[in-house]
Amino acid sequence: MNAPMSGSPANPFGRRTVLVMVLLGAALFMALLWMIATGNGFQSSNDGQAHAAGRGLNGYAAMYDYLGRRGYAVSQARSADDLDPEGLLVLTPPADADGKEIDRIVSRHRYNGATLIIAPKWRIAPPSDKQKEQGAQTGWVNLVGADGPRWNGYLEDVAVTVGYVDANGQPGKWDGIELSGELPTDSLLLWGKGPRLIPLVTEMDGRILAVLVDDGGTYPDLEAVAQGRRHSEVDDDELYPVVIVFEPDLLDNYAFADRDPARLLDALIPRMEVEQGSPIVFDMTLNGFGGARNLLTLAFTPPFLAATLCLVLAALLLGWQAFLRFGPATVPDRAIAFGKRALVANSAGLLLRSRRFYLLRAPYIERARERLAKALALSRSLDAAGIEAAIDRALAARSVDAEPFSLVAQRLRQARKPHEILKAARDLHALERTLIQ
Repeated sequence: MNAPMSGSPANPFGRRTVLVMVLLGAALFMALLWMIATGNGFQSSNDGQAHAAGRGLNGYAAMYDYLGRRGYAVSQARSADDLDPEGLLVLTPPADADGKEIDRIVSRHRYNGATLIIAPKWRIAPPSDKQKEQGAQTGWVNLVGADGPRWNGYLEDVAVTVGYVDANGQPGKWDGIELSGELPTDSLLLWGKGPRLIPLVTEMDGRILAVLVDDGGTYPDLEAVAQGRRHSEVDDDELYPVVIVFEPDLLDNYAFADRDPARLLDALIPRMEVEQGSPIVFDMTLNGFGGARNLLTLAFTPPFLAATLCLVLAALLLGWQAFLRFGPATVPDRAIAFGKRALVANSAGLLLRSRRFYLLRAPYIERARERLAKALALSRSLDAAGIEAAIDRALAARSVDAEPFSLVAQRLRQARKPHEILKAARDLHALERTLIQ
């Protein structure tokens, strides 16, 4: 039997619940795509290492934040394609970095902007349990020793040495770029020496802490404050300078406890031909945060970014339209519903389809007779004829003009056509209401 459509909503959840579920699912899906694209998942960059996201003593998060506050467009590069900005490139390679990779990155960037390389020095250890109980934060480290970089394949004619400051218990002092200041430690120092190095910053006893690489370019602003002179006979005006800071405590978080590194940056960055507002990109790929290009990363980079944004906007519009549609969904009722009313409706439908209406005559008369016998409190010992005679007497007492029950019942028994059966059944029902009221 075909059931009519019902207007009851099919969704067991409220609209707000559905909206929250959809938004949460979309957010988790986008997070999954991001993890697949970057390859880093939700790994924190603040891992205690010496890079722009490191917040330990050996990191450069303070330098990164300071340059951003000074108006430069600072960013972190996590892909090889981002390592050639039209501005300053800052490299903070670990001690065991691939020197050939450093040389490749520097050589590629030579005609687009300046390069600042900061050497690593400190060996570190994580905070102890006691330090964590005392409030040590994520990314903090303990300095347990010092080592020089081992960049085989890059500036192999440069010697890097680790030694003591030898300042009689006083902090080491530095001088250069028309400034002077103090190092944050009185113990270990890192300095370099080589034939192609032009000193920019030196320690009080002459050890070289920061240099300009003599590579054939002309850099008048830096050469004017250098503590040496250029020896190269090549003059390439299109090259940008490469500055190497051997002593990281000139610029790391340890140093930024004082104002000296800020003063040094304010003097050094403009002399490296980096204007206010120019990009300054801190490399993260050499520190293990680089991600290879794939279809997902391409989808979020120009020129494919425009198409991705259009698809996201279209998905949002479709979702909003579905959320605010004209009304609740409708579902068909059960073919066989629950309850007495449903049972009667199904039985009536079966008789209607089979057209066996005559089967209704006798049961209807019997049920009507039983209801009236019970309502009139007739004796149970009476047979059907006796009950009908008693009903006729009771009906005559109520209404003299009423047709007797026995005659109406007989007319219903003899009815053949549907409309005759229906008329007799209605008369019998009216008679029953007359007696029961």
